[in-house]
Amino acid sequence: MTGAETIHAGCVLVGEAGLLIRGPSGSGKSTLARDVISRANETGRFGRLVSDDRTRLEQHNGRLLARPVEPLGGCIEIHGLGIVRQPFETAAIVRLVIDLCDDPDRYPEEGEKQIVLCGVMIPRLRLQAGAISADIALGCLSGVCDTVVTL
Repeated sequence: MTGAETIHAGCVLVGEAGLLIRGPSGSGKSTLARDVISRANETGRFGRLVSDDRTRLEQHNGRLLARPVEPLGGCIEIHGLGIVRQPFETAAIVRLVIDLCDDPDRYPEEGEKQIVLCGVMIPRLRLQAGAISADIALGCLSGVCDTVVTL
């Protein structure tokens, strides 16, 4: 296990694939996480929270592993309600990174479709902050294979 760091991001598990959601405060990370979990469960797929707001990343056997930061495991923010507890998984192998931003490129350059985190190259998607993106996230996550590149 090498290259560990804690970042401002959330992570959800869909089936066996982790989805890391990054973006500035107020960009909709928690909302997207809740929507992805809900949509996955509605369609018969396993969906569960891994982390919200702070996520511990580490390279483990050539894969990017995401974990909640203690004592935040099982906590997620819901605007207007505050921090609530819900079932969560203690780790996920990240298969896709979603970066929420104000003005994503309409046609991203090839180099923007991947990102290296903790020495592991992961597919990346940039989406509009605040947009309803759960279906896009799930669709892209479904097409992500188990191939990873360790640098």
